[in-house]
Amino acid sequence: MVTKYDVFEFMYKKGSPLKPQEVVNMFKKSNIDYHGIYNMLLDLKKQDIIVKNEYGFQVVRNEMNDLLYQMIKFCLKNDISYNELIDKNLAVFISKAFLKKRFAVKDFDLDPRTFSKYVDILAKSGLAITLSKKPLTATIPYNSFLRDTTAYFGQKAFVARARPDEYFDEIDRELKRFRKLRTANEARFRRIVNDYEIRFIHHSLSLEGNPITLPDTIKLLKDHIVPKDYMTESVNEVQNYQKAITQMNQDAEERRPISKETILNYHRLAMAHRPRIAGKIRKRAVGILGNPDFKAAKVNEIEPKLGALLKKYNQFISRKRNPLKKILEFAAYFHNEFQHIHPFEDGNSRTTRLITFHLLRAQNIPILDIPLGLLEEYVFSTKGAKKRDDNRLGQVLQQIILSNLKAINEKLSS
Repeated sequence: MVTKYDVFEFMYKKGSPLKPQEVVNMFKKSNIDYHGIYNMLLDLKKQDIIVKNEYGFQVVRNEMNDLLYQMIKFCLKNDISYNELIDKNLAVFISKAFLKKRFAVKDFDLDPRTFSKYVDILAKSGLAITLSKKPLTATIPYNSFLRDTTAYFGQKAFVARARPDEYFDEIDRELKRFRKLRTANEARFRRIVNDYEIRFIHHSLSLEGNPITLPDTIKLLKDHIVPKDYMTESVNEVQNYQKAITQMNQDAEERRPISKETILNYHRLAMAHRPRIAGKIRKRAVGILGNPDFKAAKVNEIEPKLGALLKKYNQFISRKRNPLKKILEFAAYFHNEFQHIHPFEDGNSRTTRLITFHLLRAQNIPILDIPLGLLEEYVFSTKGAKKRDDNRLGQVLQQIILSNLKAINEKLSS
């Protein structure tokens, strides 16, 4: 069914005036649907989103309409429903939810069914984490899409800060549940890993500026259909990262340790579209675009610092059993230390994610993806941070791991 946001998205891209029949034809609708679409045009006109002139209807280009289009574009890129998410009542809910570290129906003037509906919309889009089912409790990580959604409908986006150790108990419970569920259904878990791999590729590379949408990433990697309108390098980048992830998954599953050669190989596979730098330690100074406060190691510091990090890693994995808190603390340190060593000219962050996932997966912690709603928190606690803060990254990792466990356990038990 065509919605007013579908109509707006088409008309915004078109730019020029359109007659109602042209809009009907674009959506391949019959004359029976003409009246409904015409009423949508009138509704959009009433909201001052479009105007009517002698040539038809045309979108008004202003700050609010530009914001609306960017929100819709974000949803399309990430294969989530803008028709569900761009809603005034949901925006009010999000604004109130942001004020709580975790929230339940008692925190809102809503009936349980509506509360459950809102949590489900956000959770299935990766924009909320369901902490418990009974009672239904959740948390919403801050991100610019939800901020823009609340702002578009005139709401504020003040955010509550959580304690660094807030999710350890929930992670521990979900881990125990995961181990039982996986033992009972290993084949299904393998399928889940494969499904999440594509999402992780899309999310990870979108952080590096790759423009390919999630639907097109699925077509490319699952159906082997090369999408149109993208540069060859962008396509190769996606394909190469899949090769690196496949190798990492195999290594982690077999409990292979991370060595310097392992890291160089991951980078070589991931950056094969740039053979000059793939798998090679850099020989020049580098920085993070947009973050002058990020300090990367000097060239003469790379080898000593990398050797020291791997020595600490070997000491860590040599222990027979590491408690959950120690694992996550070391993972945050390991991630940040490697990223600040920044051993390559490019591709450091995607390689950092690979080796951090390797570390956690080898410790029986099934981290398969960084959920959409946590991507910005993750960036702002790593290469986007003005000051290194392992504790902050540790908390984000807790949320990422808990979100993964909840989603995996839900699929294993269905």
